[in-house]
Amino acid sequence: MAKELRSGYTTGACAAAGVKAAFLFMAGVDWREISLTALDGTLLTIPVKEVRETADGICAEVVKFSGDDPDITNGVSVFTTIQRRDEPGIVFRAGKGVGTVTKRGMSLPVGEPSINKGPRTLIRSVIEEMTGRPDSGAVVTISIPEGVELAKKTLNPVLGIEGGISVIGTTGVLRPMSEEAFKDSLVPQIDVALAAQEPVLVFVPGKIGEKIALSLGVPQTALIETSNFIGFMLDRAAERGAARILILGHTGKLVKMAAGVFHTHNRIADARLETLAAYAAAEGLPQDGVRAVLAANTTEDAMEIIASAGLMERVCSVIAERVHVRAERYVFGKVEVGALMVNFAGDILGADERAYGFARAYGWRLEQ
Repeated sequence: MAKELRSGYTTGACAAAGVKAAFLFMAGVDWREISLTALDGTLLTIPVKEVRETADGICAEVVKFSGDDPDITNGVSVFTTIQRRDEPGIVFRAGKGVGTVTKRGMSLPVGEPSINKGPRTLIRSVIEEMTGRPDSGAVVTISIPEGVELAKKTLNPVLGIEGGISVIGTTGVLRPMSEEAFKDSLVPQIDVALAAQEPVLVFVPGKIGEKIALSLGVPQTALIETSNFIGFMLDRAAERGAARILILGHTGKLVKMAAGVFHTHNRIADARLETLAAYAAAEGLPQDGVRAVLAANTTEDAMEIIASAGLMERVCSVIAERVHVRAERYVFGKVEVGALMVNFAGDILGADERAYGFARAYGWRLEQ
Protein backbone atom coordinates (compact mmCIF):
# COMPACT_ATOMS: atom_id res chain seq x y z
CA MET A 1 0.00 0.00 0.00
CA ALA A 2 1.35 3.42 -0.95
CA LYS A 3 2.29 5.68 1.92
CA GLU A 4 -0.02 8.65 2.35
CA LEU A 5 2.09 11.76 2.06
CA ARG A 6 1.85 14.37 4.79
CA SER A 7 0.99 17.99 4.06
CA GLY A 8 2.76 20.80 5.86
CA TYR A 9 2.43 24.55 6.12
CA THR A 10 4.13 27.38 4.26
CA THR A 11 6.45 30.08 5.55
CA GLY A 12 3.49 32.44 5.18
CA ALA A 13 1.38 30.25 7.46
CA CYS A 14 4.24 30.17 9.98
CA ALA A 15 4.29 33.96 10.02
CA ALA A 16 0.51 34.17 10.38
CA ALA A 17 0.60 31.67 13.26
CA GLY A 18 3.32 33.80 14.86
CA VAL A 19 1.10 36.87 14.63
CA LYS A 20 -1.77 35.03 16.31
CA ALA A 21 0.55 33.70 19.01
CA ALA A 22 1.80 37.23 19.70
CA PHE A 23 -1.76 38.49 20.23
CA LEU A 24 -2.54 35.56 22.56
CA PHE A 25 0.67 36.30 24.48
CA MET A 26 -0.40 39.93 24.92
CA ALA A 27 -3.79 38.75 26.17
CA GLY A 28 -2.20 36.36 28.67
CA VAL A 29 -3.67 33.32 26.89
CA ASP A 30 -1.90 30.05 26.03
CA TRP A 31 -0.08 30.53 22.71
CA ARG A 32 1.80 27.24 22.32
CA GLU A 33 -0.47 25.70 19.67
CA ILE A 34 -2.25 27.80 17.08
CA SER A 35 -5.35 26.89 15.08
CA LEU A 36 -5.27 28.68 11.76
CA THR A 37 -7.71 28.56 8.86
CA ALA A 38 -5.79 28.59 5.57
CA LEU A 39 -7.07 30.62 2.63
CA ASP A 40 -8.52 27.48 1.02
CA GLY A 41 -10.46 26.64 4.20
CA THR A 42 -8.05 23.99 5.48
CA LEU A 43 -7.69 24.00 9.28
CA LEU A 44 -4.04 24.02 10.31
CA THR A 45 -2.65 23.29 13.77
CA ILE A 46 0.76 24.92 14.14
CA PRO A 47 3.00 24.64 17.22
CA VAL A 48 4.81 27.76 18.38
CA LYS A 49 8.30 27.39 19.81
CA GLU A 50 8.61 30.69 21.68
CA VAL A 51 7.03 34.11 22.19
CA ARG A 52 8.90 36.95 23.85
CA GLU A 53 8.73 40.71 24.30
CA THR A 54 11.47 42.67 22.52
CA ALA A 55 12.33 46.33 22.02
CA ASP A 56 10.64 46.13 18.60
CA GLY A 57 7.43 44.42 19.72
CA ILE A 58 6.20 40.92 20.47
CA CYS A 59 8.21 38.27 18.61
CA ALA A 60 7.03 34.71 17.98
CA GLU A 61 9.15 31.84 16.65
CA VAL A 62 7.55 29.07 14.58
CA VAL A 63 9.52 26.18 13.09
CA LYS A 64 8.59 25.41 9.48
CA PHE A 65 7.17 21.94 8.80
CA SER A 66 7.01 20.89 5.16
CA GLY A 67 5.41 17.48 5.59
CA ASP A 68 6.68 15.15 2.88
CA ASP A 69 7.45 18.01 0.54
CA PRO A 70 11.19 18.31 -0.25
CA ASP A 71 11.23 21.98 0.71
CA ILE A 72 14.54 23.69 1.50
CA THR A 73 12.95 25.70 4.34
CA ASN A 74 11.82 22.62 6.29
CA GLY A 75 12.94 22.96 9.91
CA VAL A 76 13.96 26.60 9.74
CA SER A 77 12.70 29.14 12.26
CA VAL A 78 10.35 31.88 11.13
CA PHE A 79 10.32 34.88 13.48
CA THR A 80 7.39 37.27 13.30
CA THR A 81 7.42 40.50 15.27
CA ILE A 82 4.26 42.57 15.63
CA GLN A 83 4.06 46.13 16.84
CA ARG A 84 0.74 47.95 17.16
CA ARG A 85 0.39 51.47 15.70
CA ASP A 86 -2.29 54.16 15.79
CA GLU A 87 -2.57 54.59 12.02
CA PRO A 88 -4.82 52.08 10.24
CA GLY A 89 -3.33 49.49 7.91
CA ILE A 90 -0.68 46.78 8.06
CA VAL A 91 2.92 47.61 7.20
CA PHE A 92 5.11 44.65 6.23
CA ARG A 93 8.86 44.69 6.77
CA ALA A 94 11.65 42.30 5.85
CA GLY A 95 13.84 41.20 8.73
CA LYS A 96 17.04 39.20 8.43
CA GLY A 97 16.86 36.50 5.78
CA VAL A 98 13.73 37.82 4.05
CA GLY A 99 14.43 39.35 0.67
CA THR A 100 13.58 42.73 -0.79
CA VAL A 101 12.37 43.22 -4.38
CA THR A 102 14.93 45.19 -6.40
CA LYS A 103 13.85 44.57 -10.01
CA ARG A 104 10.67 45.12 -11.99
CA GLY A 105 8.60 42.25 -13.26
CA MET A 106 7.74 40.66 -9.92
CA SER A 107 4.24 40.69 -8.44
CA LEU A 108 5.41 43.24 -5.84
CA PRO A 109 6.77 46.75 -6.43
CA VAL A 110 10.49 47.49 -6.22
CA GLY A 111 11.47 48.20 -2.62
CA GLU A 112 8.82 46.00 -1.05
CA PRO A 113 9.74 43.07 1.20
CA SER A 114 9.32 39.81 -0.70
CA ILE A 115 6.29 38.75 1.31
CA ASN A 116 3.80 37.48 -1.24
CA LYS A 117 0.09 38.19 -1.54
CA GLY A 118 -1.10 34.94 0.09
CA PRO A 119 0.84 35.44 3.34
CA ARG A 120 -0.14 39.11 3.49
CA THR A 121 -3.82 38.22 3.11
CA LEU A 122 -3.56 35.48 5.75
CA ILE A 123 -1.81 37.79 8.21
CA ARG A 124 -4.37 40.57 7.68
CA SER A 125 -7.13 38.03 8.30
CA VAL A 126 -5.51 36.93 11.56
CA ILE A 127 -5.10 40.51 12.78
CA GLU A 128 -8.74 41.26 11.99
CA GLU A 129 -9.76 38.08 13.82
CA MET A 130 -7.73 38.98 16.90
CA THR A 131 -8.69 42.67 17.07
CA GLY A 132 -12.23 42.49 15.71
CA ARG A 133 -11.39 45.41 13.43
CA PRO A 134 -10.70 45.45 9.68
CA ASP A 135 -8.74 48.71 9.96
CA SER A 136 -6.28 47.79 12.71
CA GLY A 137 -2.83 49.30 12.48
CA ALA A 138 0.29 47.21 12.92
CA VAL A 139 3.85 46.74 11.73
CA VAL A 140 4.66 43.10 10.94
CA THR A 141 8.33 42.16 10.52
CA ILE A 142 9.21 38.68 9.32
CA SER A 143 12.71 37.27 9.77
CA ILE A 144 14.10 33.94 8.61
CA PRO A 145 17.80 34.15 9.55
CA GLU A 146 18.74 30.99 7.63
CA GLY A 147 17.18 32.58 4.55
CA VAL A 148 20.39 34.48 3.84
CA GLU A 149 22.15 31.24 2.90
CA LEU A 150 19.08 29.40 1.60
CA ALA A 151 18.44 32.15 -0.96
CA LYS A 152 21.63 31.10 -2.75
CA LYS A 153 19.90 27.80 -3.60
CA THR A 154 16.92 29.55 -5.21
CA LEU A 155 16.32 31.79 -8.22
CA ASN A 156 15.93 34.83 -5.97
CA PRO A 157 19.33 36.36 -6.83
CA VAL A 158 18.48 36.10 -10.54
CA LEU A 159 15.04 37.60 -9.97
CA GLY A 160 16.46 40.55 -8.08
CA ILE A 161 15.21 39.55 -4.64
CA GLU A 162 18.11 40.53 -2.42
CA GLY A 163 18.89 39.73 1.19
CA GLY A 164 17.12 36.43 1.58
CA ILE A 165 14.25 34.20 0.56
CA SER A 166 10.61 35.03 -0.17
CA VAL A 167 7.76 34.43 2.24
CA ILE A 168 5.42 32.43 0.04
CA GLY A 169 2.28 30.31 -0.05
CA THR A 170 -0.91 30.69 -2.05
CA THR A 171 -3.15 29.33 0.71
CA GLY A 172 -0.92 28.46 3.67
CA VAL A 173 -1.06 24.69 3.10
CA LEU A 174 2.03 22.98 1.73
CA ARG A 175 1.01 19.95 -0.33
CA PRO A 176 3.54 17.13 -0.75
CA MET A 177 5.38 17.30 -4.05
CA SER A 178 6.80 13.76 -4.38
CA GLU A 179 6.62 13.87 -8.15
CA GLU A 180 5.01 10.57 -9.11
CA ALA A 181 2.54 10.62 -6.22
CA PHE A 182 1.71 14.24 -6.85
CA LYS A 183 1.18 13.69 -10.57
CA ASP A 184 -1.10 10.74 -9.90
CA SER A 185 -3.09 12.82 -7.40
CA LEU A 186 -3.88 15.35 -10.16
CA VAL A 187 -5.46 12.84 -12.54
CA PRO A 188 -8.82 12.33 -10.73
CA GLN A 189 -9.68 15.94 -11.59
CA ILE A 190 -9.97 14.81 -15.21
CA ASP A 191 -12.28 11.94 -14.30
CA VAL A 192 -14.53 14.25 -12.26
CA ALA A 193 -14.75 16.83 -15.06
CA LEU A 194 -15.56 14.20 -17.67
CA ALA A 195 -18.15 12.63 -15.38
CA ALA A 196 -19.76 16.06 -15.10
CA GLN A 197 -19.88 16.08 -18.94
CA GLU A 198 -17.83 19.25 -19.19
CA PRO A 199 -17.33 19.85 -22.93
CA VAL A 200 -13.95 21.57 -22.44
CA LEU A 201 -11.34 20.78 -19.80
CA VAL A 202 -9.55 23.96 -18.75
CA PHE A 203 -5.96 23.30 -17.69
CA VAL A 204 -4.51 25.82 -15.25
CA PRO A 205 -1.02 25.48 -13.68
CA GLY A 206 -2.15 26.85 -10.31
CA LYS A 207 -4.41 29.11 -8.25
CA ILE A 208 -3.77 32.27 -10.26
CA GLY A 209 -4.99 30.62 -13.47
CA GLU A 210 -7.96 29.14 -11.63
CA LYS A 211 -9.07 32.54 -10.36
CA ILE A 212 -8.78 34.09 -13.81
CA ALA A 213 -10.66 31.22 -15.47
CA LEU A 214 -13.55 31.60 -13.04
CA SER A 215 -13.70 35.33 -13.73
CA LEU A 216 -14.14 34.53 -17.43
CA GLY A 217 -17.15 32.34 -16.75
CA VAL A 218 -15.46 28.95 -16.86
CA PRO A 219 -17.31 26.56 -14.49
CA GLN A 220 -15.40 25.28 -11.48
CA THR A 221 -16.04 21.67 -12.52
CA ALA A 222 -14.14 22.23 -15.77
CA LEU A 223 -10.93 23.39 -14.08
CA ILE A 224 -7.97 21.02 -13.94
CA GLU A 225 -4.92 22.07 -11.92
CA THR A 226 -1.83 20.69 -13.65
CA SER A 227 1.06 22.22 -11.69
CA ASN A 228 4.14 21.89 -13.92
CA PHE A 229 2.99 18.63 -15.50
CA ILE A 230 1.12 19.88 -18.57
CA GLY A 231 2.31 17.13 -20.89
CA PHE A 232 1.52 14.38 -18.39
CA MET A 233 -2.00 15.74 -17.92
CA LEU A 234 -2.54 16.13 -21.68
CA ASP A 235 -1.66 12.45 -22.09
CA ARG A 236 -3.98 11.35 -19.28
CA ALA A 237 -6.86 13.44 -20.69
CA ALA A 238 -6.34 12.00 -24.17
CA GLU A 239 -6.33 8.47 -22.77
CA ARG A 240 -9.68 9.14 -21.12
CA GLY A 241 -11.29 10.41 -24.31
CA ALA A 242 -11.35 14.14 -23.61
CA ALA A 243 -12.33 15.98 -26.78
CA ARG A 244 -11.38 19.59 -26.02
CA ILE A 245 -8.85 21.27 -23.74
CA LEU A 246 -8.05 24.93 -23.10
CA ILE A 247 -4.62 25.65 -21.63
CA LEU A 248 -4.90 28.87 -19.63
CA GLY A 249 -1.77 30.21 -18.02
CA HIS A 250 0.71 32.95 -17.34
CA THR A 251 3.15 34.09 -19.99
CA GLY A 252 6.02 32.17 -18.41
CA LYS A 253 4.23 28.83 -18.76
CA LEU A 254 2.85 29.31 -22.26
CA VAL A 255 6.12 30.60 -23.66
CA LYS A 256 7.75 27.35 -22.58
CA MET A 257 5.00 25.31 -24.25
CA ALA A 258 5.40 27.31 -27.45
CA ALA A 259 8.98 25.99 -27.45
CA GLY A 260 7.75 22.42 -26.96
CA VAL A 261 8.46 22.22 -23.21
CA PHE A 262 5.58 20.44 -21.47
CA HIS A 263 7.17 19.90 -18.05
CA THR A 264 7.41 23.54 -17.04
CA HIS A 265 9.50 23.42 -13.86
CA ASN A 266 12.45 25.77 -14.31
CA ARG A 267 14.96 23.02 -13.45
CA ILE A 268 13.69 20.87 -16.32
CA ALA A 269 13.90 23.55 -18.99
CA ASP A 270 13.84 27.32 -18.98
CA ALA A 271 14.19 29.14 -22.27
CA ARG A 272 11.45 31.68 -21.71
CA LEU A 273 13.42 34.78 -22.56
CA GLU A 274 15.11 33.14 -25.54
CA THR A 275 11.73 32.01 -26.89
CA LEU A 276 10.18 35.44 -26.37
CA ALA A 277 13.15 37.08 -28.05
CA ALA A 278 12.86 34.78 -31.06
CA TYR A 279 9.14 35.35 -31.57
CA ALA A 280 9.47 39.09 -31.00
CA ALA A 281 12.33 39.30 -33.49
CA ALA A 282 10.23 37.42 -36.04
CA GLU A 283 7.51 40.05 -35.59
CA GLY A 284 9.92 42.94 -36.12
CA LEU A 285 11.49 43.78 -32.75
CA PRO A 286 14.76 45.65 -33.45
CA GLN A 287 18.08 44.14 -32.42
CA ASP A 288 18.51 46.34 -29.35
CA GLY A 289 15.02 45.30 -28.22
CA VAL A 290 15.91 41.63 -28.68
CA ARG A 291 19.01 42.14 -26.53
CA ALA A 292 16.88 43.85 -23.88
CA VAL A 293 14.43 40.93 -23.84
CA LEU A 294 17.31 38.48 -23.41
CA ALA A 295 18.62 40.55 -20.49
CA ALA A 296 15.20 40.96 -18.84
CA ASN A 297 14.60 39.87 -15.27
CA THR A 298 11.29 38.05 -15.84
CA THR A 299 8.82 37.37 -18.63
CA GLU A 300 6.66 40.20 -17.29
CA ASP A 301 9.61 42.55 -17.64
CA ALA A 302 10.32 41.23 -21.15
CA MET A 303 6.71 41.74 -22.16
CA GLU A 304 6.97 45.41 -21.19
CA ILE A 305 9.85 45.77 -23.67
CA ILE A 306 7.81 44.08 -26.39
CA ALA A 307 4.76 46.22 -25.56
CA SER A 308 6.81 49.43 -25.77
CA ALA A 309 7.69 48.43 -29.34
CA GLY A 310 3.98 48.07 -30.18
CA LEU A 311 4.28 44.32 -30.72
CA MET A 312 2.51 42.90 -27.66
CA GLU A 313 -0.69 41.78 -29.37
CA ARG A 314 1.04 40.25 -32.37
CA VAL A 315 3.66 38.37 -30.37
CA CYS A 316 1.18 37.04 -27.82
CA SER A 317 -1.22 35.87 -30.51
CA VAL A 318 1.56 34.05 -32.34
CA ILE A 319 2.73 32.37 -29.13
CA ALA A 320 -0.81 31.26 -28.25
CA GLU A 321 -1.23 29.83 -31.76
CA ARG A 322 2.09 28.02 -31.41
CA VAL A 323 1.01 26.51 -28.08
CA HIS A 324 -2.12 25.20 -29.81
CA VAL A 325 -0.01 23.60 -32.56
CA ARG A 326 2.59 22.08 -30.20
CA ALA A 327 -0.03 20.77 -27.76
CA GLU A 328 -2.12 19.07 -30.45
CA ARG A 329 1.05 17.59 -31.87
CA TYR A 330 2.00 16.37 -28.38
CA VAL A 331 -1.21 14.29 -28.16
CA PHE A 332 -1.02 13.23 -31.84
CA GLY A 333 -4.16 15.15 -32.74
CA LYS A 334 -6.39 13.16 -30.39
CA VAL A 335 -7.67 16.31 -28.65
CA GLU A 336 -8.58 19.82 -29.80
CA VAL A 337 -6.42 22.19 -27.76
CA GLY A 338 -6.77 25.96 -27.42
CA ALA A 339 -4.44 28.37 -25.63
CA LEU A 340 -5.09 31.51 -23.61
CA MET A 341 -2.23 33.59 -22.22
CA VAL A 342 -2.74 35.98 -19.28
CA ASN A 343 -0.64 38.09 -16.95
CA PHE A 344 -0.70 38.09 -13.15
CA ALA A 345 -3.39 40.79 -13.17
CA GLY A 346 -5.70 38.56 -15.22
CA ASP A 347 -5.46 40.54 -18.46
CA ILE A 348 -5.79 38.46 -21.60
CA LEU A 349 -2.60 38.87 -23.62
CA GLY A 350 -3.16 36.38 -26.40
CA ALA A 351 -5.41 33.56 -27.56
CA ASP A 352 -5.59 31.27 -30.54
CA GLU A 353 -8.70 30.86 -32.69
CA ARG A 354 -9.52 27.57 -30.98
CA ALA A 355 -9.78 29.37 -27.63
CA TYR A 356 -12.08 32.00 -29.12
CA GLY A 357 -14.19 29.25 -30.62
CA PHE A 358 -14.56 27.59 -27.22
CA ALA A 359 -15.52 30.94 -25.70
CA ARG A 360 -18.21 31.60 -28.31
CA ALA A 361 -19.62 28.09 -27.99
CA TYR A 362 -19.78 28.02 -24.19
CA GLY A 363 -20.43 31.64 -23.26
CA TRP A 364 -17.10 32.59 -21.73
CA ARG A 365 -16.28 36.28 -21.50
CA LEU A 366 -13.51 36.49 -24.08
CA GLU A 367 -13.25 39.26 -26.62
CA GLN A 368 -11.33 38.94 -29.85
